[in-house]
Amino acid sequence: MTAIELENISKLYRLGMYGADTLRDEVLNFFARLRGKAPVNAKIGTENRLDSVDDQFVWALKDINFSVEQGDIVGIIGKNGAGKSTLLKLLSKITAPTTGSIKIRGRIASLLEVGTGMHPELTGRENIFLNGAILGMTKNEIKRKFDDIVDFAGIAKYIETPIKRYSSGMSVRLGFAIAAFLEPEILVVDEVLAVGDAEFQKKAIGKMQDVSKGEGRTVLFVSHNMSAIKNLCKHGIVMERGSVAFNGDVLEATDYYLKKNEVVTTKGKKIIECISFCLPTFHVEKIEFNGTEYCESVVSSEQHEIKVKIEGYTDVAQKTDLMLIFKTHDGTPLTSLAEGHYKGKIDILPEGKFIYEKIVRLPKYMFNGECICDIFLHSPGVEFIIKISKSVKIIFEGSREEYGTTLKMDIHGLSGLETI
Repeated sequence: MTAIELENISKLYRLGMYGADTLRDEVLNFFARLRGKAPVNAKIGTENRLDSVDDQFVWALKDINFSVEQGDIVGIIGKNGAGKSTLLKLLSKITAPTTGSIKIRGRIASLLEVGTGMHPELTGRENIFLNGAILGMTKNEIKRKFDDIVDFAGIAKYIETPIKRYSSGMSVRLGFAIAAFLEPEILVVDEVLAVGDAEFQKKAIGKMQDVSKGEGRTVLFVSHNMSAIKNLCKHGIVMERGSVAFNGDVLEATDYYLKKNEVVTTKGKKIIECISFCLPTFHVEKIEFNGTEYCESVVSSEQHEIKVKIEGYTDVAQKTDLMLIFKTHDGTPLTSLAEGHYKGKIDILPEGKFIYEKIVRLPKYMFNGECICDIFLHSPGVEFIIKISKSVKIIFEGSREEYGTTLKMDIHGLSGLETI
């Protein structure tokens, strides 16, 4: 059964001030409208035309269409200003859409910012009963859930204290506990969980999973934490400039978002240009990864190894270990090479000109897709010699069928790599 259905939803906001502060300004605006002129407090250079959307108005949302099935956990992701919070405000009925219709089946509880729906002068106990009543719960139902809410929020000591004396973390813990435990059919959670500590975030994500899987309720979760989105959700929606850019599987959604918004663009750059740190006594002339000096590398299904080659000179002899860390686009580690750390294997670079080569044996199961590789050269337990973070994008093509199932990029826990 469909829990939420949006059809052609758009939301238009007017820019700047559009109400007069004084009676004099109101009179001047009245005569300005009669003459077809701009209001006295309009943006400079604009005209009084409602069709001039670019001048005076902005579409926070434009032609949004999607539906959410009952029991789904949907992750909504996008850059700041993409329209995520506006969308949740429409779903929570805080504001109304300019065009389109929203159909919601069931009670909805929202946690859009710290302290949402709580009165600062009332105690924690009073706010629990107040929010329960707003959600349509009876007094007996709230009493039955009261101890669970307080225990989950971890504020038993402060339950009789006014909310205005709570820290932001305490407020968000109580707000989330109220929203989750008072049995709404639909739970809407914005980025507020970022305020809580790691332990609370883990509890909150576990609770949202229980709410969806065990109790069949629907959850909409907005976050910039891609790991939390992937762990919690099965479905993802990517917002861009007020529109839905992607709607589908959560792993595909996070990949789409991260690739579209990569902070560091390395296409066409050489690896040597991406060095973020290098010892003053160490000079790099050339770096090759898989036979190329550039930051994008393709690995075929038949390939069993990758060669890393660094050329340069050093003013002093160096104890050296090569470290490679393979990660997904969101920074989740997949596997690594660090033989100095794992096995105590250390190389010595003599003073003067050098060519440093390592041949890395690929995993038993070939990746299928893309990943990012960090390249580090360091003296184990002493200091870094070279740091090159997010330098190489590796595109793994196909799979090595003779070794078994293709290893997808979202599977963790691979063993460390070795050199040949």
